[in-house]
Amino acid sequence: MASTRAYLTRWKDTMTVPPVLDPSVLDPSVLDPFVPALLAAVIGGYLLGSVPVAVLVCRAHGFDPRDTGDRNPGFWNVRELLGWRAAAPVFAGDMAKGVLAGLAGLAAGLSAGAALVPVYAAVAAAMVGHAWPVFAGFRGGRSILTFAGGFAVICPPAFGVGIALLVLVGKAASFAVGARVAVFSLPVLQLWFAPVPAVAATGLLMSLIGLRFGQAALAGRDA
Repeated sequence: MASTRAYLTRWKDTMTVPPVLDPSVLDPSVLDPFVPALLAAVIGGYLLGSVPVAVLVCRAHGFDPRDTGDRNPGFWNVRELLGWRAAAPVFAGDMAKGVLAGLAGLAAGLSAGAALVPVYAAVAAAMVGHAWPVFAGFRGGRSILTFAGGFAVICPPAFGVGIALLVLVGKAASFAVGARVAVFSLPVLQLWFAPVPAVAATGLLMSLIGLRFGQAALAGRDA
């Protein structure tokens, strides 16, 4: 229990709003390490997110998921088309993109003494990369799993509670229902561990998912 409290204390100290963004204490010299770290987080996150995992997996089976099923290059479409076993690499790969982007942002931020903004920026960039991938003609997916992977870095305690919720609801109903409940509960769960500005930033990340669903609806694709 003591080690858990110590971890949470270190995590909260790391993921606080950096003073570099407070106009009342802004020192231009502090921006020298912060801006390169932020740029590195954004560029790295976007390139990671642009890796078209679902497209690569489906090409090995002779088709493009963007032209089949609901035409979403993500786990759910691949699972419907190929089954769980073939879709597992898509689930793991899309989650890993968010995790790796978050960790890249964390490393860049810690080197500049302010981790919160680079982590969020890297995860946001990975989600944008997944939605509009430079390596796949800017035709991507909805970034749900990439968001979930990034959130595991943003707020590990809330992510852990979300996984427990996924398991419980999944057993009571189905994996699909459990996944939806867990993902949309994450900002609420985060309130237990993080300040409101961080939760609001998580809400902004999730708004990108809503944007992608809206675009899919307008394009006549299945939601």
